[in-house]
Amino acid sequence: MIEQIRSQVDIIDVISDYMQLTKRGRNWFGLCPFHGENTPSFSVSQDKQIFHCFGCSAGGNAITFVMDIEHIPFPNAVAKLGERVGIYLDIQNDSMNKDNQSYSKKEEKMIEAHEFAAQFYHHLLMNTEDGEKALNYLLKRGFTKELIETNGIGWSMPSWDTLSVLLKRNGYDLEEMAECGLIIQKESDHTYFDRFRNRVMFPIRDENGKVIAFSGRIIDSSDDAKYLNSPESPIFHKSQVLFNLDKARTYIRKKRQTILMEGFMDVLAANQAGVYNAVATMGTSLTGQHVTKLKRLSEQIIICYDGDNAGWDAAKRAAEMLYTDNFKVEVAVLPQELDPDEYIRKFGPESFAKQILEKPHAYISFMMMYARRNKNFQFENDVLQYIQEVLEQLVGRSSPIERDLYIKQLSSETNISEEAINAQFRKFTADNEKNFKRAEQRNQLKPFEIQQKKTLSATDRAERLLLSHMLSNNEVVDKILKSDDPQPFAKDEYAAVFVRLVGFYEEHSAADYQRFLEILEDPALRKIAMEAALVERDPEHAEAEIVDCLKQLRKHKIEMQIKTLLHESQEAEKMHEHRRALEIAMQIIQLKKSLSAI
Repeated sequence: MIEQIRSQVDIIDVISDYMQLTKRGRNWFGLCPFHGENTPSFSVSQDKQIFHCFGCSAGGNAITFVMDIEHIPFPNAVAKLGERVGIYLDIQNDSMNKDNQSYSKKEEKMIEAHEFAAQFYHHLLMNTEDGEKALNYLLKRGFTKELIETNGIGWSMPSWDTLSVLLKRNGYDLEEMAECGLIIQKESDHTYFDRFRNRVMFPIRDENGKVIAFSGRIIDSSDDAKYLNSPESPIFHKSQVLFNLDKARTYIRKKRQTILMEGFMDVLAANQAGVYNAVATMGTSLTGQHVTKLKRLSEQIIICYDGDNAGWDAAKRAAEMLYTDNFKVEVAVLPQELDPDEYIRKFGPESFAKQILEKPHAYISFMMMYARRNKNFQFENDVLQYIQEVLEQLVGRSSPIERDLYIKQLSSETNISEEAINAQFRKFTADNEKNFKRAEQRNQLKPFEIQQKKTLSATDRAERLLLSHMLSNNEVVDKILKSDDPQPFAKDEYAAVFVRLVGFYEEHSAADYQRFLEILEDPALRKIAMEAALVERDPEHAEAEIVDCLKQLRKHKIEMQIKTLLHESQEAEKMHEHRRALEIAMQIIQLKKSLSAI
């Protein structure tokens, strides 16, 4: 079954579900999802069905990619890929339910409790009399039953401790449940009560679809806040979460475009209007972590924030941040200070798609609109400030055609001649270049520092090459195990990979580095194995290469022994242990002789 899944799944299709790939020559490239970068160093080979990052050394095949990106163990990754090709595996047995690599056991329990609570809330909404009022409210708001089911929307009871009692009855630690925000502990008597009461409940999921938080909305007029969100917790960090990313990822990849919104209700309204490539921040400004996640999927983005003043300000900040990070940014502007949800309910889904999303403003066009707001061109200061704000956006960011277009527009709006505006633009450009050169000189790395990072020691090269031969030929491992030094590696990580490789060859008669990568649960060990697998070997002189590697590693071990003994000798001299110092000196002499004999 596993071999069938492995052979039928295409690595390009799998990875493209999580990030944007562009074909260059025989391979595909993209921004590595395992470390932050601006220049693509993540390579995928369709011929070999492997991936490798030249920046952080992550690598493997389709199965290990899913293991790493979703932080799930091997059986779960295989089952997930199996579904793609119509092969369904049962992974319910204990041996396959290993702890998620991304979360600690405590955090896994918190996520489990959130999943449990989400199912409970959803049951109350859909199947009980208590939830009828909330269900009718949602249906009147335009929610379909399908949308409610798909998003697991629910209802929390008005009583103070319904969930608290249920969690305790099901064996959850109430102190942990308070820490993750599901319940609250009273200061007076240390008893617990539910955080969410009498609210429509919207589950918040991480990018892998796990419930990590909630947002609850009241449906009656009340002094309470309209929305109540889960607090920051070990499993919920607002600065990292994009609502609906788990569902939108596939649609973003297909359309090569992301719609970025301010609130989760806007995203749900957009889904109802047939727009499925929308995501939203969770009540925070756009952060660097958000940008990194967005960049992996698409570099084209439409910002669709609220039409009020706060929405304009937030859209400007987000647009600048994304444009600086080389996104193709457009901004959909909503009229009458409406938010997307209100606009869709007022004008309908078709108008939202055709009049708003299909007619966004280019980045500089939006920045001009923003700069023009609240300015009176009858006042000289307003005119000068407007021209300056627009020219600052054009410097270093626009093509000659764009510059010509926008400078003509500036001239028309302000009655200032194009010549004068062009002269000011040239001054800004010159000043910008001077500042850039100064900053570049300050931040420039010295050549030797760069070289130092890339250089591998002779021992590093020997370990990598030796492991490479081991991965390609199980007989190399057999010979080493029968030799005088059955564990030749110097570094603990390589020794750990070697031990696992020995175990692998006990079960598998032939070398297969891709299968071996799949059994390595530690991503750091997978990186080492992948780096070794990609090393160029000389098949015609394999024996000589292996002998040279073993010599270098023996030499390194002896040098380390000498270094340790020299330190011990110095300590013995200090303590006036002359006999001990003499014995150590004799050992050092013997080691140096054996070193010269290698």
